[in-house]
Amino acid sequence: MTARIINNRPVQPIGLGCMSLSWGYGTLPPRETAAALLHRALDLGYDHLDTANIYGLGHNETLIGEALKGRRQQFFLATKMGIVIEGEKRGINCRPEAIRRCIDESLTRLQTDHVDLYYMHRRDRDVPIEESVGAMADLIKEGKIGSIGLSEMSAETLRRAAAEHPIAAMQTEYSPWTREPEIAVLEACAELGTTFVAFSPVARGVLANGVQDADALTEKDLRRGMPRFNADNWPKNRALAEAFNAIAAELEVTPAQLSLAWVLSRGEHVVAIPGTASIAHMEENFARADWTIPADAAARIDELINERTVSGPRYGEAMQRTIDTEQFG
Repeated sequence: MTARIINNRPVQPIGLGCMSLSWGYGTLPPRETAAALLHRALDLGYDHLDTANIYGLGHNETLIGEALKGRRQQFFLATKMGIVIEGEKRGINCRPEAIRRCIDESLTRLQTDHVDLYYMHRRDRDVPIEESVGAMADLIKEGKIGSIGLSEMSAETLRRAAAEHPIAAMQTEYSPWTREPEIAVLEACAELGTTFVAFSPVARGVLANGVQDADALTEKDLRRGMPRFNADNWPKNRALAEAFNAIAAELEVTPAQLSLAWVLSRGEHVVAIPGTASIAHMEENFARADWTIPADAAARIDELINERTVSGPRYGEAMQRTIDTEQFG
């Protein structure tokens, strides 16, 4: 698979999403296991690590800083700011003073003097996007960040931001069962020279054959609050996953490898960042990075799993209100 480019820097088409080492999917791995996974990833050739200040409320950045401080030059490092969590309350703050405070806190936790890519995790509707991007551009001048990214934002917002300063990356959920980027953002990224970074490219584990019984998810697993995993929608979605697994078996790849190949086939400007707390799964995700999905197989997947056949929205109403991306009617 051809290398992708983020801010003029070549990276592997498959990077590593680090969130699940610190938060999100139930039981966390022991710290030594998480550190071993990060080192194994670099040894295999992963060269793009993605984190955020809220993953474990600083735990994830601290983990990366401590585990990989001697290997910082070996990978492209991305982190995020903007989401604010105080107890059970969740908000968004992308004011210039908050951006500056957050990058300094992140750099301390990451034990580095710069990150290669700094994302605005969500759009702050109380602050003009141009104002937030301008503050981030100042951080580039100071050498604290290498480039600017946006996350879960619309094509319109991307264009407004890019008019203020070039946007290196747009990160949004994308897989066969989450197609919203196809409405406008994928095309806008290609038009503006912005790399599209797909998170959850194996559909929250569903297209990695990682969820057989949604009722068995642990109490703290964030998928328990997602409509696609509820009692009404899950049986239908599980049936789609089983049909997807059959296509993977025909092609002699794992379901995860098939889903990643499908995502990467959507454009030379697309990067995937699957996350996992399992060293074996991390190895599996990278093992067939050079495999190209046949066009007829991609067409079968498009027919099988799409915005019309998947049951339920990806987020509940409260979470969806924080998202700026386009939605299907």
